[in-house]
Amino acid sequence: MELAQLVSNVQSFTAIAGAILIGIAALGTAIGFGLLGGKFLESVARQPELSQLLMVRMFLMAGLIDAFAAISVSIGLLLFFGKNPLLLEVMKVVPVH
Repeated sequence: MELAQLVSNVQSFTAIAGAILIGIAALGTAIGFGLLGGKFLESVARQPELSQLLMVRMFLMAGLIDAFAAISVSIGLLLFFGKNPLLLEVMKVVPVH
């Protein structure tokens, strides 16, 4: 396999992986926030006296859900715009003539 073709394959697969990372992070966060908000409203409707305690716990879980998305998006953007670690490994292995 020619070096240029190998590099283009690695870059294209890296772009696909980055897009999947960002897409799944967005989808997972949307589903997580939807479920979290729904369960919070159900809990407050059942026991309104616990609304402050439930709200604190809801915001704690919202921060954890958002942290997952932030980490995934940052890794996806690193693959898009940073030095591609996969491409660096390929360049180490393949001898340049």
